[in-house]
Amino acid sequence: MQEDNVVKVKKHVRDRLPRQTKMAYSLGTAIDMWGLWLYPAVAFAVFNMYLGVAPWLVGLALTLIRIWDALIDPIVGWISDNIRTKWGRRRPFILIAGILAGLCLPVLFLVSPGWADMKFLGISVVFWYMIASTMLYYPIVSCFTVPYYSLGAEMTPDYHERTSIMSYRSMTQKVTELGNFYALRFTNLAWFLVPGTAQKNTLLGMRVYTMILGIVMAIFAVIIFFNVKERYYHTVVVKVTEKISIMSSLWETLRCKPFRQLMVMGGAFTLGTSMVGSLGYYATVFYVAEGNRILGDNWQFWMGVAFMVGGLVGVPVHKILADRIGKRQAAVIACCIGICGYGGSWFLYTPAVKWLQTIASGLMGMAAASLWMLHSAIGADIQDFDELNTGKRREGSFTACGSYILKLGNSLGYYVSGLILTWSGFTWSVKVQSPQTIFWIRSSLASLPVVGLIVAIIFVLRIPLTKQKSEEIRASLEERRGTV
Repeated sequence: MQEDNVVKVKKHVRDRLPRQTKMAYSLGTAIDMWGLWLYPAVAFAVFNMYLGVAPWLVGLALTLIRIWDALIDPIVGWISDNIRTKWGRRRPFILIAGILAGLCLPVLFLVSPGWADMKFLGISVVFWYMIASTMLYYPIVSCFTVPYYSLGAEMTPDYHERTSIMSYRSMTQKVTELGNFYALRFTNLAWFLVPGTAQKNTLLGMRVYTMILGIVMAIFAVIIFFNVKERYYHTVVVKVTEKISIMSSLWETLRCKPFRQLMVMGGAFTLGTSMVGSLGYYATVFYVAEGNRILGDNWQFWMGVAFMVGGLVGVPVHKILADRIGKRQAAVIACCIGICGYGGSWFLYTPAVKWLQTIASGLMGMAAASLWMLHSAIGADIQDFDELNTGKRREGSFTACGSYILKLGNSLGYYVSGLILTWSGFTWSVKVQSPQTIFWIRSSLASLPVVGLIVAIIFVLRIPLTKQKSEEIRASLEERRGTV
């Protein structure tokens, strides 16, 4: 009788991790949020509105910075996949880079206001400082983020528990992301207001704020190092003596078709939303708040609160949906919510009823948090698919390549947002912008992300890894190399 080669899927006992472990791991989102995303969140307000650098130059700086950051990620992923220490592959990077990223964060804002009118090669010196400081700082953050996100895929082989881990991470991310929204409101405190004027010292406020955040980042890095272990390291990784080549970490990773589909999904969402990421702030200040920057900064904080609440509500709901109907279908629902939020911004951003804009922000937050949670959970299943076909655990390579694509989309988006502001005729020194300027800002905010979300829906549905298929892959792997 011919042996049946089909792997029979046995019912696995849920591989649950302690809640403390998942909570400790989720703290790393603070280092990611504040180390990578605080800067672009406030760059236009600090360098364009406060220092007077042209918006297209600020957008160009953010683009070049993100391209540089994306180029660093594959190298960090390759090193992280190949290193062997008694503390594992990822944890040493998380500890050292996390501490350094926190301590060095204020350096990004150590620019002098007098440099705004100084030129080098015909361009403001502030622009060159933005390039130089971030190109030194971002590789440090990459040394944290790539191993950190790689570690998330290594903590459990369980289909549902992976979604649970990512839900903890996504919910914590929404809380830490509030720090980015609060940054400009922090600079409105009386300590930073110039006496006798209605102006504020934005730079001084950002320096103090980043010092506070940096200390918290360093503390969180230590907590993660001592509370999170590398599940696959001692049972799978140390048995592999062959080094993974850097070409393998790029070429073989990109040859994985489900991974390419996942990257198009994430890239479309990232490109569409990053194109208008800063335009939401401009719409709040110059349309809803009618040019009152302090009022606009305060509303930006409440927009952040709504974004956070939306994420905190959306993540557990989409986790339940993922467990019941599958991760891909839950991702489609998240995209549809995002379409409602961004498309609805045309009606909900209004000076007549200012608080309506928080509804749009809440829907955006719900979509973003849920989509990135599911993106990471699907990515972990894809890495099992890759191990089945290549025999290698290359979480660092997948994280780095995925990060490269997503950051490239972000970089292009930042540049486009700067161009939109320039084309619309935006003038930083004018309180009341022209109707044409307001129209282009609002219409871009309401349309470009919707296109990206529609593309994301198309490609997430093409990913072939259903729950049943993922469990079959896990059974095949455990039959080959045992459980982890």
